[in-house]
Amino acid sequence: MPPLNPISAARALAFRPHVRATASIIGVKRPATTTSSYRAYATNPKHNALPQASQSAGDAQGEVGPNMQQQEHVSEEQAKMDKIMGKEGPDMDVGTPVQEILADEKDIRKTAPQVIKDSIKSGEGAQNAKPSLNPNTPGSSRSFSTFARRRVEAFTESGAADLDPSMLPSASQRASYAQLQEQQSTAPQIVQEEKKGHKFPLPTLPLPSNAHLKHRHDPVVLQVTNLMMIDGKKSVAERNMAHILTTLRTAPAPTYNPSRPLLPGAPPASHLPLHPVLYLTLALDSVAPLLRIRSQRGAAGGGVALQIPVPLGLRQRRRTAFTWILDAASKRKSRGSGRDGFATRVAEEIISVVEGKSGVWEKRAAVHRLGTTARSNLMGRGRR
Repeated sequence: MPPLNPISAARALAFRPHVRATASIIGVKRPATTTSSYRAYATNPKHNALPQASQSAGDAQGEVGPNMQQQEHVSEEQAKMDKIMGKEGPDMDVGTPVQEILADEKDIRKTAPQVIKDSIKSGEGAQNAKPSLNPNTPGSSRSFSTFARRRVEAFTESGAADLDPSMLPSASQRASYAQLQEQQSTAPQIVQEEKKGHKFPLPTLPLPSNAHLKHRHDPVVLQVTNLMMIDGKKSVAERNMAHILTTLRTAPAPTYNPSRPLLPGAPPASHLPLHPVLYLTLALDSVAPLLRIRSQRGAAGGGVALQIPVPLGLRQRRRTAFTWILDAASKRKSRGSGRDGFATRVAEEIISVVEGKSGVWEKRAAVHRLGTTARSNLMGRGRR
């Protein structure tokens, strides 16, 4: 085995001397602590207490960081000196106007808003630099300023004094507010959580027996929806009903026809688009007939049919009126294409009924004339 050369062996091995970091951030001296003291996630409270102890020891020696014990601004020092001497110092609530800063910075002025550029050209920057103490005088307010500091204590002291005495709450109101706040703070947590998130008060329990989905719509809307339903497709009928109500709400206000008056107590025409359900109900009840004509065969003798007027109920009258409206809407020409064409024609027919232009009024008048003529047939029904 050849002898080892110590020079070549030293060249082959890499020696990295341990360099201790002696440099630190300027103005901040880190305490010499163990590695475990920097573990913020350690569960042992002894490890977390080491940095605090070392920091307190460093503060006791008078070592401060770069952002500690900053000197006050020149304006703040001058304000304190003037206050001690009994003079009127600079106003700390007013900063340097943006116009004065941009007046010397031509490069930055190019990207400034147009409002500031116009104020610089008109010379309003110098006027706003020294605002008047009287708020009623022009130039007392400054639209642009670099000052963004607020003195909360001054605002709280002068806020209540600037208000009108009539706007301040009375002693009884303050007592009631304090009592209400005390009750809310002492209320159980469960009760407070139940009151959150409800715009309207909760219903009383237990719920009534008729509180189901059948009564969630207006009775007129529900009846008209069922009359438009074909082949049991309730969703299609509801979509058409929604489109009808939307058309009545967005259409211009109708114009009443004096020759064909609506029901007594009808609201003004300008109020109808605000209440589309009332719009629909008014149209149906105004054009609905009061009776129907029933033909009874053999009532006159010899197999001759006799026409007998029969009074109708509220739902029967509305059913007859809407059936007439559907017949008239089916004869209307469609103005466009799409699945909402039928609902649009029905809405237009309802508007024409309120305006007195629909042919449904003629059907109603014909039924009433025939009923007036056939009312004599009611006298002889008992003898036959």
